[in-house]
Amino acid sequence: MRSKLFALTLLLFLIPVMVFAQAGTVQGRVVDKTTGEGIAGANVIVEGTTLGAATDVDGNFAIIDVPSGTIKIVVSVIGYAKIDKAVTVASGRTVKVNFQLERETLELGALEVLASRATRETPVAYTNVEKIEIEMSLGSRDMPMVLNTTPSVYATEQGGGAGDARVSVRGFNQRNVAVMINGVPVNDMENGWVYWSNWDGVADATSSIQLQRGLSAVNLAAPSIGGTMNILTDPAALKAGGKFKQEFGSGSFLKSTLSYASGLINDKFAVSGTVVRKTGNGVIDKAWTDAWAYYLGLSYQANKSNRFEFFAIGAPQRHGQMRYAQNIAAYDHEYAEEVFSDEVLAIDDDANGTPDVFDSFSEAGREYNENWNTVSSDYKGQQYFYMYGGKEVDRHDPNFLNESENYYHKPQLNLNWYLTINEKMRLSTVAYFSGGSGGGTGTYNDMLWDYSGPSRKVDFDATIAINEGDHSRKYYYAPEDTNQTTKIYYDKPAGESVGFLRNSYNRQWTIGAISKLNYDVSKALKIQLGVDWRTAEIEHGREVRDLLGGDYAVNGKYENKKVGDERYSKLHNEFDDTIDDAKVGLGDNIDYHNTNTVDWMGFFGQAEYKTNLFSFYGMGGYSMIKYSLIDHYKKAENWAGFDKTDKGELQINADWISAIQVKGGGLYKLTDNMEAFANFGYVEKVPIFDNIIDDTEIALAPDPTNEKFISTELGMNFRALAGKFATKMNLYDTRWLDRNLVRAVTTGQGSSGDTDLIFLTGLNQHHMGLELEVAYQPMRLFRLDGAFSFGKWIYTDDADGVYKDLDNDTTYQYTYAVKDLMVGDMPQTIYSITGSLFPIKGLAIAATLNYYDRFWARWDPASREIGSGGTADRDQNWQVPSYSKIDLHAKYDIPVNLLGLGLQAYVHVFNALDAIYIQDAVDNSQYNAFGDKNHEADDAEVYICMPRRINFGLNINF
Repeated sequence: MRSKLFALTLLLFLIPVMVFAQAGTVQGRVVDKTTGEGIAGANVIVEGTTLGAATDVDGNFAIIDVPSGTIKIVVSVIGYAKIDKAVTVASGRTVKVNFQLERETLELGALEVLASRATRETPVAYTNVEKIEIEMSLGSRDMPMVLNTTPSVYATEQGGGAGDARVSVRGFNQRNVAVMINGVPVNDMENGWVYWSNWDGVADATSSIQLQRGLSAVNLAAPSIGGTMNILTDPAALKAGGKFKQEFGSGSFLKSTLSYASGLINDKFAVSGTVVRKTGNGVIDKAWTDAWAYYLGLSYQANKSNRFEFFAIGAPQRHGQMRYAQNIAAYDHEYAEEVFSDEVLAIDDDANGTPDVFDSFSEAGREYNENWNTVSSDYKGQQYFYMYGGKEVDRHDPNFLNESENYYHKPQLNLNWYLTINEKMRLSTVAYFSGGSGGGTGTYNDMLWDYSGPSRKVDFDATIAINEGDHSRKYYYAPEDTNQTTKIYYDKPAGESVGFLRNSYNRQWTIGAISKLNYDVSKALKIQLGVDWRTAEIEHGREVRDLLGGDYAVNGKYENKKVGDERYSKLHNEFDDTIDDAKVGLGDNIDYHNTNTVDWMGFFGQAEYKTNLFSFYGMGGYSMIKYSLIDHYKKAENWAGFDKTDKGELQINADWISAIQVKGGGLYKLTDNMEAFANFGYVEKVPIFDNIIDDTEIALAPDPTNEKFISTELGMNFRALAGKFATKMNLYDTRWLDRNLVRAVTTGQGSSGDTDLIFLTGLNQHHMGLELEVAYQPMRLFRLDGAFSFGKWIYTDDADGVYKDLDNDTTYQYTYAVKDLMVGDMPQTIYSITGSLFPIKGLAIAATLNYYDRFWARWDPASREIGSGGTADRDQNWQVPSYSKIDLHAKYDIPVNLLGLGLQAYVHVFNALDAIYIQDAVDNSQYNAFGDKNHEADDAEVYICMPRRINFGLNINF
C-alpha cells in the first residue's frame, strides 16, 4: 500500500513536469508592413485555445506554455488585416516568429511623414496612443484627457463644460504645446491657445495620437516647447463597412456616432465619414452641451505617381460654461476644513460659532456654478447668434439663462497631394482652410445681482423687470448693499435695457500651405526641405445677445453711478458723435470692433541618417511673423504715429519679426533590445499678438524680444523577458529665457500722453525632470502599464525693465520678484498606473490610478512687482494638496452574430471612489480670497473635481 501511495504521489508531482516539458514558448514582434513600426495592443492568440498575449508598446509579445507540435498563431488589431501563421513548437524551446500586418486603409505612411511623426529610430521621447486605447479609456471626454496616462502630462476639464479642457506638458501650458491635426497646426494664430470645443467629436474619427515631449522632431515653426500633440484622423478604409455607437452617461448625456467607409472603389477611390450628435444637461450645474461633429475623408489614387486626400472636420456646438472658479469653501466646508489653516478657521468675529470664512462663502456643493440663474418662463425674449446665420433664436432652456456660454463652428478643410517624382524624390503638400465664427457670452452694463449663494449670480428676473418698465424712472439696490436699503436711480427711458447679455465674438479665416520635398540621397541618408505659409484674418467685437426685456440698449456703460437722475455713457465709437442717443438692438455691435491679421512664413531643412546600429537627424528653420490691427471705432487722426485705412480708421502695422530654430539628435542600438538616444535644440518664439499690439492702451511694442528655449534630452529604451517587459526612460533639461512679460508705460499727462510697451528681461524658467514608462505583461490574463515623472520647474531670476522717456528726461525702473518661485499650474510629480485584465476572450477590464503631488497654484509674475519702497513679496505661491483618483474601464466583444453585426459594449466610471480634490487653482484670487492675500488655501480660487460619473455605450459594427 505504501509503495502504491508513493507511486501515486510521485505521479502527481511528475504530471506538471511532463506537461511543462511538452510545452514551449512563442515570442516575436508585430510590425506595420509599410513603416516597420511596432504595433502596440495587437492580439496574438493560439487558435483553438485560450492562450495568447497582447503586444507591448514596441509590438513585442510572448506566449508561454504553448503545447508542442504544429499550431496556428492568429494576429489581429483594429485597422489592420488579420493574419495567421503555422508554427511548430518544440518541447522546452522558444520559437521566434514575426508578423507584418497590412493596413485595412489606404497607405498612411505619406501622411505620417507630412505630420512629422516620430518612429522607433527617432531620438525623442514620445508616446503613441492608438485608436484601441482611445476607445478603451476616453469615454467621450475632451481629447487631451486620454493623455493622462503618459509621463509629464496634466489634462483637466477645468469648469466641466464640453470642450473646456486644457493640457500642460513638462510644466508648459498648451500655448507652448503644438497641436496638429493631420500635420496642420491648430493653435490659435494670435495667442497660441487651443480651444478643444472647436474639435469636439474629432476623437471619434481619430486613428492615433502621438505625443512627442520636449522640442520634438517636428520641423515646422510650431510652439512645440512642452511637446507636440500629433493627431491623425481615420484614413479611408480599403474594406466597406460601418459603425454605430450609442452612448449614455451622467448628466443626461447622450451621444450617437455613425461612421461608414465605402471601401476601395475601382482600385482608386475611397471615402469614409463620421457624424456625431451629442447632448447633455451636464454634471456641473447647467454646463449643458448641444453639439454636432462631422468628419469626411476622401482618397484618390490618380496614378502610380499621384495620390490625393481630402479631409473635412468640424464641430458646430453650444455649451454652458462654468467660467469662474470659486473659493474652496464655496464647494465643500468639510474639505475646506482639511486644507485651511487653523488660524483662518479660528476667526469668528461675529461669535456665531462658525468660522467667518464659512459665513463669507456658504457651501453650495461640488456641482456649483456661478454662471447661470433661473428665469421666468414667461420671458420670451429672443437671442442673437451670428453662427446661426444671424437669426434670432430661443434660449437653450425656458427656465434658466446662462451668463456664460461658448458657441463656435470652425471647420477645417485639408487637401493633400502626394507626388512621387522618381524613386528617390517625393513631394508632399497640404493646402488648408480653417474658418468660422463663434465666441463667448457675458453681461453688459448694469445687471441686478443675486447674493444668496457663495458668490453673486445675475438676477435675471429682477433685471428683466427693470428693463420692461414702461415709465421713465427706475431704481435698483446697490450691489454692495446686501440689506437692500439704498436705492440708486437712473433716468431710464421707457424700453431701454440698463443691463443685458452680450456676445464677444470671433470671426476668422485662415488659409495656408505646407510643402515638404523628400530626397533619398542614399539608402541611409534622407533630406527634407519645406515651406510653411499661413495667413489669417480675425474679427473681434461685441454684439447684443439678449436685451432681457428691453427694446433697445445704448452703446455705452453706466459709470460714475450716484443717487439721482444723472446717467453717464462711456464713448466707444469715435465715428459716432451722437453716442449718448445711439440705440442698438439684437446683433448690433457695441463696445469695440477690431480686425486683426497674422501673416506667417517659414522655411526648414532636415537631414536624417540611418543604419542598422544608429540614426542621426538635424534640422534648421527660419520663420517670420507680422501682425496688424484695424480699430473700426477709432479715428486715426486722434492717434498720432499710426497708419489709417481708406475710411480713416486707426490701423497699427507691426514690422516682420523673425525667429530661428535648430534641433538635432542621435540614437544608438546598444543591443537588439536596447537603444540610447540624445537630442538638443535651440528654438526662438515670436511674441504673441497681444504682446506686440495693445488694442486697449493703443500701443505698439517698438523693440520686441523673442522668447528662447534651450533643451537637452537623454533617454533609453529597453525590452526584456522575451517581450513581456518594456520600458522607456529619459532625462530632460529645458531653459525658457526672456519669457515675455510686457509692461504698458504711459508718458505725459492725461489724454495727451503716449503709451509704449516695454519687454522686461530676465523672466527665466528652468524645467528639468525624469520620465519613465513601463509595460509588463507576465501572462495573457494581465498587463501592467505605468508612467512616472518627476520635475523641478522654477524661476531662476528676477525680471527687470527700464524705460527712458527722452522727452521728459525721466527713467522708469520696473522689477518683479520671482526668483526661486516654483512654476505653477501643473503637478511636478505624477504617477499613472494601469492594470488590465483579459479574463475571457473579448473582455478587457482596466483600472487607472493617477497620483499628483508637488502642485503649485497658477500665479501671474506681474503680481510680484517690487514697490517703490523696495518691498517685495517673495513668499512661495500656494501648494495644492496632493491627490489621487481611480478610473475604471471595460470593453466586451459580445459573442453574438446578429445578422452579421458585431457588437461591443463599453463602460467607464470616472473618479470611481468619488474622491474630492482640487484640479485647478489660482493663487491669491482677485475675487475670492478671504482676508489678506498671503498665498494660503483660503486665498485661492479653484476648480474642484467632478463627482463620480459614468459613461457607457454599445458599438455596432456592420
